[in-house]
Amino acid sequence: MKTVRDTWLIFQRQFLLLVRQPAWLFVGVFQPVMYLLLFAPLLKPALGYLGVTTDAQAYQIFVPGLLVLLAIFGGLFQGFGLIAELRAGVIERSRVTPVSRLALLLGRSLRDVVSLIAQAVIITLLALAFGLSVFILDLLLTYLMLALIALMTSALSYGVALVVRSEDTLAPLMNTIAQPVLLLSGILLPLASAPGWLQGIANWNPFSWAVDGARALFAGDLGNDAVWQGLAIIAVATVLAVAWAARQFARSVR
Repeated sequence: MKTVRDTWLIFQRQFLLLVRQPAWLFVGVFQPVMYLLLFAPLLKPALGYLGVTTDAQAYQIFVPGLLVLLAIFGGLFQGFGLIAELRAGVIERSRVTPVSRLALLLGRSLRDVVSLIAQAVIITLLALAFGLSVFILDLLLTYLMLALIALMTSALSYGVALVVRSEDTLAPLMNTIAQPVLLLSGILLPLASAPGWLQGIANWNPFSWAVDGARALFAGDLGNDAVWQGLAIIAVATVLAVAWAARQFARSVR
């Protein structure tokens, strides 16, 4: 119970800091909205080989990938804020408090999850105006997957930030990780027509499974194996990421 209480306290503080800077909402959704408005209209002719004949079908394929993209990138770059807190002595002062070291991580990461879901709702509502349709249960399961991805990527980012302790190192490292993850996830375009060797590599990317699962949910195919495989793989990866990042917090705040 102490960990739960401490997590709630850290979450409250971090969330208050977030809402005091409303620009985060605009910054967080600007790039996905640009993809939605400027890139998605090109997809109908590009996805003709998949039987896509309408804009609504194109958005049904693109929007799930866009939401996963938002969750990945929204989490991977959260470590910059932690480095600022390290420099300001916030983490150092935590050493003399009885707060749970796990709560120091979870409170921050859950703040990132709430931020991500808020942005995902905005993107989904905008996509509805372009003809997207999705069942509410399927949408909620997709949001659950997005929450797990955001929790995993933010925890990894915080853990790496505690290791490198420098924005100059964290920025290129996160970009180096993000680029192959993006290209091997089928986020922008499905990998169905990709060469066999590329699909084989993508199968080792957990986010590729998440994208396939999210697209199956948006298609209303709740019983598709990709849905439950994606949820299971992301859940396991999230547990491992949180466990590793929590150990980094425990080592840094003793």
